[in-house]
Amino acid sequence: MKHIKVVIVLLIMTSLSSCGEDFLDPVPTSSISAENFYQNEEQLVAGIINMYDGLQGVNDTRSDSNHATQMEFYVTEMRSDNTRTKNGEGEAAQFDNFEVRPTNGLVADHYRSFYNVIFRANTVLANLSVASEENRAKFEAEAKFVRAYVYFNLVRLYGEVPLVDRVIGINDTDISYTRRSLTDVYDLIISDLEAAVEHLDNTYRNRASKAAAQALLAKVYLTLGTDHLEAQLLLEDVMASGYSLEPNFYDVFYNENNSEVIFSIGYVSGQADDSQNFSAEWLNGVGRTVGVNYVTNDAVEALNNLGGNRTDVSIRTDPVQPSQTQVTKYLPDGADGGANGRTFDFDARLAGNDWIVLRYADVLLMHVEAIMADGSETSVPAALNSFQLVRDRAGLTDPVTNITKQELLDERRVELAFENQRLFDLIRFGVAVETLSAFAAETGGSFSSTDLLLPIPQGEIGLSNGRLSQNPGY
Repeated sequence: MKHIKVVIVLLIMTSLSSCGEDFLDPVPTSSISAENFYQNEEQLVAGIINMYDGLQGVNDTRSDSNHATQMEFYVTEMRSDNTRTKNGEGEAAQFDNFEVRPTNGLVADHYRSFYNVIFRANTVLANLSVASEENRAKFEAEAKFVRAYVYFNLVRLYGEVPLVDRVIGINDTDISYTRRSLTDVYDLIISDLEAAVEHLDNTYRNRASKAAAQALLAKVYLTLGTDHLEAQLLLEDVMASGYSLEPNFYDVFYNENNSEVIFSIGYVSGQADDSQNFSAEWLNGVGRTVGVNYVTNDAVEALNNLGGNRTDVSIRTDPVQPSQTQVTKYLPDGADGGANGRTFDFDARLAGNDWIVLRYADVLLMHVEAIMADGSETSVPAALNSFQLVRDRAGLTDPVTNITKQELLDERRVELAFENQRLFDLIRFGVAVETLSAFAAETGGSFSSTDLLLPIPQGEIGLSNGRLSQNPGY
């Protein structure tokens, strides 16, 4: 990670761009150095915004940039049975066939991007002394939420990872290159989220909030399978906090910061520094790369059978290649794609669609999961009510009297399709090996249980002089 730290130091000094709201637009007014930057609360707030800027990622074509959230679909959705490449070409096709290599540049991008964000969060935590007494606990909680969110993704994708819980120097290689146990990583995640729950409120959608910390902590408990009751209580507190389902499913994604969004990563249309390109990449001929995150036949069938009115919002037949199906849940800025899905009245590569990390429908379905706990079904009225709310919005209004584990998993698939949840859901429900093995057999891939984890990037192992071990199967 030595090469990362040099980039990060430069970024933290020079890249204080916005995340899509007025308060996310600090303007540097003087020359800044590492020694004199954090002298007052205003500068610390700039550092806080810099964390979200790191989550945004950079909308460019450089292979050494940190693209962060903008490319996370590769390592999540495209490693499930939901999406694939259109033509089976390039590094992205390794995800199609479950043949990801340690040298894969997309994996390396993801890994370094999110350790970059951890560095930014740790930098805020190291400089809390300049904050006012009134705001110090809130700023600390915000940085801990971001750190926990990133580590939760990393530990689910890579398994045991280096646990960097403070700002480290270039010679701190023991921390940088020592993989810590899952217990240690999850202990930090839980501790950070508990602090966030205690000290945050629900002011923001594009920044950390109490509800976001509660929902994420509930998902952590469900992932660990250790405390379903605590997860249920956390989710019920979110359900009593004023969030609600948008009546129209389309508006969830194109009426930003709506009543359903709990935490999203903000982007601004038309601005190179703050826009995103992923929604264009999923189309035909408009993105930095094209024809990725195309819909599998398996997912098309699931949406056609179970999606209700969500299907037309989520997918469409590719107007250029009718044998293919595109994700449309995040069409750039809500556009219809124009003639043949290829022309826009704006530059689709500079789209402003926010990326939704947590929303109320996810909370309702996790609520069912928490009540079901280790069982295979539930008819508890509270669970039925949460499940029915999601289905009613989809136009599926037949009364539900019992919910099986498979029905819950299916509902999560069509409700949260292409939101980078499917792989994690399969793993959490304990059916990933069975489901993905069958999917690979049908599509010509080669899946084994070791494919549930990504490889540690080979470049990181090289920098560690072999101290950083590789995951099994790579």
